[in-house]
Amino acid sequence: MSLPKQVRLVEVGPRDGLQNEQQPISVADKVRLVDDLSAAGLSYIEVGSFVSPKWVPQMAGSAEVFAQIQRKAGVTYAALTPNMKGLEAAIEAGVKEVAVFGAASEAFSQKNINCSIAESLARFAPLMEAAREHDIRVRGYVSCVLGCPYEGEVAPAKVAEVARELYAMGCYEVSLGDTIGTGTPGKTRTLFDTVAREVPRERLAGHFHDTYGQALANIYASLLEGIAVFDSSVAGLGGCPYAKGASGNVASEDVLYMFNGLDIATGIDLDALIAAGDRISRVLGRVNGSRVARARHAG
Repeated sequence: MSLPKQVRLVEVGPRDGLQNEQQPISVADKVRLVDDLSAAGLSYIEVGSFVSPKWVPQMAGSAEVFAQIQRKAGVTYAALTPNMKGLEAAIEAGVKEVAVFGAASEAFSQKNINCSIAESLARFAPLMEAAREHDIRVRGYVSCVLGCPYEGEVAPAKVAEVARELYAMGCYEVSLGDTIGTGTPGKTRTLFDTVAREVPRERLAGHFHDTYGQALANIYASLLEGIAVFDSSVAGLGGCPYAKGASGNVASEDVLYMFNGLDIATGIDLDALIAAGDRISRVLGRVNGSRVARARHAG
């Protein structure tokens, strides 16, 4: 299969990237990050999450962030809403697109949200109905698609089953997440080939963590399977609080550099994206986690 001519990057840094930070991050710094990403040309930014601050303290203030960002025409500003209470808060904040998440591993589902996969999906039914009533689009995530910290290998057929349920209940797109970053290109191709029998390829996305250094190779393998939407995090921020050793999302700068080298259009300015990653990294007191950014600075 030939490579797609254009892809969409879903920037998850402001939500998935910042949610695990230990130090407080001000609303102003979160707003600046989102505005920097908008200015760099990202067309989809996951701004925050409407969850209990008790469980995810860094997502407190998401409503204030949504109220203060400079919204650009043509850019989607989304939020994670794991339950009805979260959706109601998102609606109040004027959010027009939300995301929900399930898992392909029973053990991970129990550890993460204290219920089975079937129970987690059932909980989404009223949320999906309310989202339709408010003309809010819903994107779905599936965690642990290429391995689980508790179960080990995860069968592609199980991933396909969960993805099919999310798509059937109304998620317009389903992102398959290699939560612990153990996936390899061959297994990635098998995964998408299997899931695509249940959900159209054009409705699938890839979300790869770089724990084992395989994220870019897995994204390339996904391109060969006709996948044209990928989640990434500026400066390589983030991981998963419920998956030990999941050290981080693949850096948006590194993914963009690869796409540029493949002549795949994204509409994103690499220099501006690096600058956005540098700024938030300084706020966090660390160097930019992107290899491309570090190489640029060294050169």
